[in-house]
Formats: sequence, structure tokens, C-alpha cells
Amino acid sequence: MASLGELERAVMEELWTSDAALTANELRDRLVLAGSDSGRAPATTTVLTVLSRLERKGFVARSRDQRPHRYRALLSRAEHTAELMHEVLDSSHDRAGALARFVGTVSAGEAQTLRRLLDELSARR
Repeated sequence: MASLGELERAVMEELWTSDAALTANELRDRLVLAGSDSGRAPATTTVLTVLSRLERKGFVARSRDQRPHRYRALLSRAEHTAELMHEVLDSSHDRAGALARFVGTVSAGEAQTLRRLLDELSARR
């Protein structure tokens, strides 16, 4: 999965928090309210360029049935995070060692969540 630049991440955050697909202008307005880009409002053309890049990278889908086009995230934030975690594990020469190190650094609550999820996975198999 491709990495995201600062403005790409900000756009994805807005898409992930939205209940509906958004236009480039709506995204620009949300970015201004969120205080991204050092408090400056990115131009709508800049947002459109970012959306085009995100579409090529497989992060967003564009609805072309009306104007202006609307954009929505293809993956949830959790799915994106899981893919990033898989990428890191896949790049490791010692996958088991990386997993052991990760598990050794989680909080007690996170460990409990991991146990529950692994138990649920075992029960389904």
C-alpha cells in the first residue's frame, strides 16, 4: 500500500469521519476547519489533485454520476491501519520476532483485546 503525504492523510481523515461522500469544496472547507496546511486554506484545485492521487493509489472512489463529483474512502481507517501493519510485518526478516516485540509493548487492555480476538478467530476456524 502506498504511503500518504501530509495533505493526503488530512483528506483521508476527513473522509473517514464523514458519513457521506464529499465534494472537493466540502473537503477543502473541512480541512480549513480542522486547521490543516498550517492554517491556510488549500485551493480547491490542490484538493482535487490530492483526490486524484488518492484515487490512483486505491484509497478513494469518485462518484461521476453528478457534478460536482463526490469522493468516499474505499477502506476504513481500521482496514488501512491493518494493511500498514501487514506491510511492516512483510518487510521484516524476522516476522515472529517483530510480532513478539509488538505484543511485548501493548498495554494490559490491548493484550486482553488481542486474546479475545484470537479466541474468536480460533472459534470460527
